[in-house]
Amino acid sequence: MAIKTKNPYVPGMYARKQLSTHSLVERYLREWEKKRQLRRKAEGVESVQTPHYICFSRKIGVGAVEIADILAERIGWKVVDREIMEHIAEERSLSNKTLELFDEKYPGSVNNFASMMFGEKSFTMGDYMRTLTELVSKIAATGPTIFVGRATHLMLPRDNVLAVRLIASRERRADRVAAILDISVHEAEKIIDREDKLQREFFKKNFGKKDAPPHEFDLVINRDYVEKALDAAELVHRAYMLKFGTADHDSKTG
Repeated sequence: MAIKTKNPYVPGMYARKQLSTHSLVERYLREWEKKRQLRRKAEGVESVQTPHYICFSRKIGVGAVEIADILAERIGWKVVDREIMEHIAEERSLSNKTLELFDEKYPGSVNNFASMMFGEKSFTMGDYMRTLTELVSKIAATGPTIFVGRATHLMLPRDNVLAVRLIASRERRADRVAAILDISVHEAEKIIDREDKLQREFFKKNFGKKDAPPHEFDLVINRDYVEKALDAAELVHRAYMLKFGTADHDSKTG
């Protein structure tokens, strides 16, 4: 069932009743810095263990963040969605200490991630993609993370990622957006079409692709048939356990 709210709606996100984006970012940054310091004491700077990640790619309006939040509560990971990534990218608000430690541990990793995304051909990344790629890699270095949106499954070491694609029919997505925004289905369809076009342009410009092909993912979930967010989260959790054979809880891995 769609959630109605008076809060501003970001297409593709369910209506959070939690903190504002700015407050969430500030909280996450404090948590990441605290965990970084604890890890440094326990392991030493030279000890590097690459964590696992769950990356959601989604059609707009399928409820990906709601599913991610349910999963995060179960396994104790943090959720970083498109809105949070773009906020941090714009503000460049990762702490200097965290950035310095990342650069010490993973020198040249931004270029490596870029090479993975674009292949061996020569390219020039725009400021936004360069900042986004750097941001994703730095956040990933802080520990297990659930990423939502912005093709993060293409930016991280594939062997450490459970890549999940969430889809649904245009009709179902429009119904959901209409209910959240309290607008007509016709108006919601316009939003869906606009956001789908922007997503296609993002993939084409930055990855040379028309869309996200199914073969890139470990799991594709159609919300037309898996209607409950709780059921979808359960499927993702089971797929993660089958692939990695461990819960990899944040409390254990930091």
